[in-house]
Amino acid sequence: MMTSMLSSFNPPIVKRLLGWKKAEGEDKWSEKAVKSLVKKLKKSAGLDELEKAITTQSCNTKCITIPRPSPGGVGDNGVQRGKGLPHVIYCRLWRWPDLQSHHELRAIEHCEYAFTQKRDEVCVNPYHYQRIQSPELPPIYVTPRHSLSGDETTLYNTSVEELSASVPENASFHATLNHQQQQQQLQPHQQPQQQQQHNQHGIPQSPQQQQPNNLYQGMQSMQATSPASVGSLGSVQGSPHPAPGSMDPPADTPPPGYISEDGDNMDHNDNMSLSRLSPSPDAQPVMYCEPAFWCSISYYELNTRVGETFHASQPSITVDGFTDPSNSERFCLGLLSNVNRNTVVEQTRRHIGKGVRLYYIGGEVFAECLSDSSIFVQSPNCNQRYGWHPATVCKIPPGCNLKIFNNQEFAALLSQSVSQGFEAVYQLTRMCTIRMSFVKGWGAEYRRQTVTSTPCWIELHLNGPLQWLDRVLTQMGSPRLPCSSMS
Repeated sequence: MMTSMLSSFNPPIVKRLLGWKKAEGEDKWSEKAVKSLVKKLKKSAGLDELEKAITTQSCNTKCITIPRPSPGGVGDNGVQRGKGLPHVIYCRLWRWPDLQSHHELRAIEHCEYAFTQKRDEVCVNPYHYQRIQSPELPPIYVTPRHSLSGDETTLYNTSVEELSASVPENASFHATLNHQQQQQQLQPHQQPQQQQQHNQHGIPQSPQQQQPNNLYQGMQSMQATSPASVGSLGSVQGSPHPAPGSMDPPADTPPPGYISEDGDNMDHNDNMSLSRLSPSPDAQPVMYCEPAFWCSISYYELNTRVGETFHASQPSITVDGFTDPSNSERFCLGLLSNVNRNTVVEQTRRHIGKGVRLYYIGGEVFAECLSDSSIFVQSPNCNQRYGWHPATVCKIPPGCNLKIFNNQEFAALLSQSVSQGFEAVYQLTRMCTIRMSFVKGWGAEYRRQTVTSTPCWIELHLNGPLQWLDRVLTQMGSPRLPCSSMS
């Protein structure tokens, strides 16, 4: 009697499919996931194709489709809850047990119902997806004690005082997942009496963003300091206004130093010779090395750091407002105490909720807003991609995610900066810091104009790029003119 009952609950097809699973443990969940899929595929005659794909491990099989889940929805019997999207679930089950997120997957060319197609049906054939690998970054060639060029001398003579800065610009984000859609829908907020311009790449460009006229000066004008030293320099500043009589670049010219999506440098004003592009005979290669902890996260309330720094070793981590103990995949802010916490901070903490999920996949960092309230991100690397001023703050609504750092883009900027000298490279350290506030935004369109005015925020330090910079600077030797906190 018991055998027949088990047989009815586990038909032969379920047993055969479970026999091919790669994930160890979680047997009950795996069984539930397979049963759910079998139930959905019975009506579409997709079971044979599923078994064929899994047993042959071939990508030359047809799409196996199920109805696309609604955003935030829960699959049959709660299969989707806490386990991710359906194509991720079954890729994890039958191919990659350590798979964390859809950001790690890319559909093969002939998959007609790939997740990114946003059709009513989604393909869950695990062999119609490839796992994105972290691209190997080229070494940076450094000539020790690099001499100053004429251009570099000009940069050093530009003081921070001359770069009178205003509060950061703001941008809104209304798309998810697809980067092309992000390009189309990320819009910098308009100031009164300003007319939005577009460059030839279709990236929104505002008059303020065209200053400063190179990345190095742009990073200077951010005046980014640690909140611990906020009294000396203040917080992040941005978007210096053009001086009277200054000439803006034409609207159809990309911002200098802009890196296109295919990785090509779009700086038309940089007439580098072949000798500058090619390493000199005594140049030494400095390789990128992946650290054990890809980022460090500090939590702040106003201008006060609260709690210990969280060191992220997992490719997917969540920063939330709950009171559970933190672990390697989760940084819980709810348990952190602060004797100087005021009412506004208390109220804001209650609205952090599920917070933000951070992914580090394929050399790229993504931020996904899980909270019911928006998050606000200041990422100079992301701003460089869209041609904005480095200090621009981007609003990410609930359910949306945004690429906030790209190692390859950073490598291209680092290679370019080495030829400009020590301090140009040193300024890139600010690009490796990302600031993110919960619930309350800051910038030109908000009552709070600095990040240290927001009740609850975090600061990410990207350890891999920072350590790479440190090795490059060490190889370059001491600068001709000293760097300082005011540089």
